[in-house]
Amino acid sequence: MVSTHFLFISGAEIFFIMFIVVMVFGADKIPGIAKGLGKGMRQLRDATEDIKQEIKRSADKQGIDTSVVEDIKKDIDGIKSSIDGGISKDIKKGIGDVTKNIGDVTGTIKRK
Repeated sequence: MVSTHFLFISGAEIFFIMFIVVMVFGADKIPGIAKGLGKGMRQLRDATEDIKQEIKRSADKQGIDTSVVEDIKKDIDGIKSSIDGGISKDIKKGIGDVTKNIGDVTGTIKRK
């Protein structure tokens, strides 16, 4: 079962978060913080890849077939891309419909 969660943050929320960060750390420290976060994320990604490779080597050494895992990963990636493509197409269609509807409006708009 594949579960997908979407996190939407509006521009106002991003602005508020950045404002708090500047107030807490100061504008001169933000580049250093961003560099440290980037370095930490890279180290985490490298460590995860090392663990995957070690598990794969150990499985190969024990004679365990890991090709099934690769097939499943390819299938999951295919499903993700088809879902993303469908959502993107639906959003573009919705935007096109709204644009068309806005273009069809003629006359004045009266407020109540």
